[in-house]
Amino acid sequence: MTLRLGRPAVRLRVTFGVMAFVLSLFAGRLIMLQGVDPDSYKLAASRESAKSYILHASRGSILDRNGVPLAVSEDAVAITADPSQTRKKAKEIAEILRRKLPESSYSKLMAGLTKRNSKFQYLARQVTPKIWKEIKAELSEKKLVGVYTAEDPVRTNPNGTIAANVIGFVGAQGKGMAGLEYGLNNELSGKDGKAIYQVDSRGNRIPLANHTVAEPKPGVSAKLTLDRDLQWFAEKRIEQAVKQYQAEAGVVITMDVQSGEILAMANYPTYDPQDPGKTPAAARTNRALEQVYEPGSVQKVATLAALADAGLISLDTKLSVPGVYPVNGVRIKDHWPHGTLKMTMAGVMAKSSNVGTIMAAQTMPKAQFVDYLHKFGFGEPTGIGFPGESKGLLPPGDEWSELSRSNVAFGQGLSASAVQMAAMVNSIANGGTYAPPKLVKDYIDANGIATPAEAPPSRRVVSEDAARQVTTMMEAVTGEGGTAELARIPGYRVAGKTGTAQQVDPKAPQKGYTKWATSFAGFAPADKPRFATYVVLQNPTNGRSGGTQGGPVFRDVTSYALQKYGVPPTGVGSPKVPLSW
Repeated sequence: MTLRLGRPAVRLRVTFGVMAFVLSLFAGRLIMLQGVDPDSYKLAASRESAKSYILHASRGSILDRNGVPLAVSEDAVAITADPSQTRKKAKEIAEILRRKLPESSYSKLMAGLTKRNSKFQYLARQVTPKIWKEIKAELSEKKLVGVYTAEDPVRTNPNGTIAANVIGFVGAQGKGMAGLEYGLNNELSGKDGKAIYQVDSRGNRIPLANHTVAEPKPGVSAKLTLDRDLQWFAEKRIEQAVKQYQAEAGVVITMDVQSGEILAMANYPTYDPQDPGKTPAAARTNRALEQVYEPGSVQKVATLAALADAGLISLDTKLSVPGVYPVNGVRIKDHWPHGTLKMTMAGVMAKSSNVGTIMAAQTMPKAQFVDYLHKFGFGEPTGIGFPGESKGLLPPGDEWSELSRSNVAFGQGLSASAVQMAAMVNSIANGGTYAPPKLVKDYIDANGIATPAEAPPSRRVVSEDAARQVTTMMEAVTGEGGTAELARIPGYRVAGKTGTAQQVDPKAPQKGYTKWATSFAGFAPADKPRFATYVVLQNPTNGRSGGTQGGPVFRDVTSYALQKYGVPPTGVGSPKVPLSW
């Protein structure tokens, strides 16, 4: 059989035709890439070979008034993985990480290292540089690739639990979750930046390739008005009182009289901001601002100051005060059930007479009384800027019955926070001028430039003469025959007021008034006030007296402040005023 070959000319023409067709396809594609829409293809290619990184902004610190750090961010890293590189060696990598990071879950590490259709997975957060250095060395030794890091600072509290209820804490994502960490989160956080780098086919950064970087903007630091040392002492002292009198909770606040700056805001119970989850939520609140209650007899300071300012009472005012006084059919009692006492207004304050206070308050129109209470800050936010602050409750005057006015006069029928009560008493110490309480003193940027924090303006509430008269009445409280002799500070004149108030249990309001709050407020030196301190114990079950329970706490905390700031002793005794006639 003879094999016949095709004609060479035909075969050649077919071959050239096929080659021309293939080359035309390449040419068309080249025209599309370079002529028709080159930018979009260039961008797509760039995206395929680019990798972006978040550049975390450094979080600002929280400092005390002297620059002592209360909350700071320390260097740490987040460990990340590119699963396209780690998938084949996932078990070896996971074993190394699990050994160095015992709190990590092996199953979660494996899930991150083997994730399909992903080139970025978080494996661990806030790992110290020391631990990462050990991990990196072991990965390099075994030539395991695909594990990277990104800056991920960790928040620490160098002074432990001091001011924890005020400062709050930061969550795992680096955001404030409570307290000032939450309330000032925008200022403290700053603004993250971003870097985009060209990478090779294995995801490694190409050193000399083009890259773009948007630098992060650091957060500002907040310098508080708190004094770390005084805060520590106040916290220890209120803890001791809560335990001694078996109370549910306690608060101490100390203010600088003229500026309104809060030097101490102590809460107990408290918690560890490094491990907040192990403490009940109630212990993490800042009761000084978030909890309101009926304040009791400390309220008489505001009532008598308003009456004195309006010219309705003076130190010379005399009352015949019965032990029981009917108002709208309700019998209101003093702590002496029988007989009538002839009392001066100083005596009404010194003996904490509910009836005497009501009798005096009835001379003032309700609307005028309500106006004074608003000026003292009741029913209004303080402007301190703390998240979750309660403004308390002050019912409108047109809703008051005569019984309501009588109850409010001695501290029942309205609610207030401890800071509101401290600011009210501070107004008397400040000569009748309300200085809004301040907790943040300055904001400090990354260059160290300080900007004072904004605060509401001060306002006059009562005249200097009215404040002076009430101060004299309050000095009688700590004097002989008053209800708070235990609040005296040797060498200093002390003005004060006790409080013991019934409370409704919020967990069982249907049962009515089943709990108590005891308190003491005062300032020293009374003749030239420098510090005002307010103490409250919630539901003490081992005794119930503002003078014997709150008075000693006031004495100790205020004494500490006077000594630390070098306030000289008064040198003269308190004026002698008659309590009866």
